[in-house]
Amino acid sequence: MATEVLIAHPRAETGKGAARKLRAAKQVPGVVYGHKREPQSLALDARDLQKMLDRVSADTTVFELRIDGGTARTLIRDIQRHPFKREILHIDFQELVAGELVTVDIPLVLVGTPMGVRLSGGMLDQVLRTISVEVDPGNIPNHIDVDVTNLDLHESIHVRDLKLPVGVEVLENEGETICVVAPPRAEVEVAPAAAEGEEAAAEPEVIRAKKEEEDAEAPKK
Repeated sequence: MATEVLIAHPRAETGKGAARKLRAAKQVPGVVYGHKREPQSLALDARDLQKMLDRVSADTTVFELRIDGGTARTLIRDIQRHPFKREILHIDFQELVAGELVTVDIPLVLVGTPMGVRLSGGMLDQVLRTISVEVDPGNIPNHIDVDVTNLDLHESIHVRDLKLPVGVEVLENEGETICVVAPPRAEVEVAPAAAEGEEAAAEPEVIRAKKEEEDAEAPKK
């Protein structure tokens, strides 16, 4: 579990007008909330926030918000961005409470080169890239490794096959496919090509048969 420190300042003014003023001053409006505290409006330095988000995972990092001398351990729950700029328009934090489980999405990292890729030229296709889990905030893993070394052609790994850290409970369907080794593309395309060839070969026979029927029906001179 990664932990980072962010400086935040409480703000009294809320609403669209106040948010526009903050952004003009290179600040990001935000809010921190939790079931044991009233939602509190915040302002954060836009440059510092963006630099931090460029180097850490927003989904699996615990952020210690320093607010007027106090500290709140939080997770980022929502980041609103400008439609086509990198600008962060608003950010939501959820305060963590000791002993209270949280739901987070953890990245799945494929480790190794499958046997079906090495020996048979297959292609590794990752279907599921993150997995939703319930976990204590102090045990949030940065990612979960998935060993694919022994996968052969047409073989796959499912959620039920994962080796999870202690205290991590998966919320996904256990039958969900994480990755599969598909056969080489050329092998898949052979069958359609052969079928087209057979149709082309059959066509002249149909035309010949039709011509013979027409000749037989034509009056003899």
